[in-house]
Amino acid sequence: MSDLHSTLSSVLTDRYTANADRVRELAAPLTNAQFWHKPYPYGNSFGNLVLHLTGNLNYYIGAQITGTVYVRDRPREFNDPNPPSKEKAFKSFDDAVHMVLKTIRAQSPKDWSADYSGVGSDSKTRLDMIITCAAHMQHHIGQMIYLGYEFDRQRRPISR
Repeated sequence: MSDLHSTLSSVLTDRYTANADRVRELAAPLTNAQFWHKPYPYGNSFGNLVLHLTGNLNYYIGAQITGTVYVRDRPREFNDPNPPSKEKAFKSFDDAVHMVLKTIRAQSPKDWSADYSGVGSDSKTRLDMIITCAAHMQHHIGQMIYLGYEFDRQRRPISR
């Protein structure tokens, strides 16, 4: 069982690390203005997605598993009238990912199956929630990739 536990911890920390690296890689070419620009009337900015992932991790893993005092303001993740700079948004994101990695490493084999509850989640165990949050990051990474394609398209002249 300890092999399974160490494998699980390793796989999950690797996944979160890779996801965070991918988010940073996709954001690297964006200016602060592009980071907060919403190229589609129905979508989010890259920055809003970073704030959203940060809030998601801080609430579902930080507050509900680790016991932090984080209070989530989900609507503000998408509609903050004075959003932080790209640099500050990534500082918060990096802190949240670091907390998740520390939380994963701190789990004992029995902790994975511990009861879990959080507003807006139907996850029943800690493992389920940690996997759900990783999948949620992957989902939004897909949106970030698409935003990158749109910024590239807008910079290229249209050839006919």
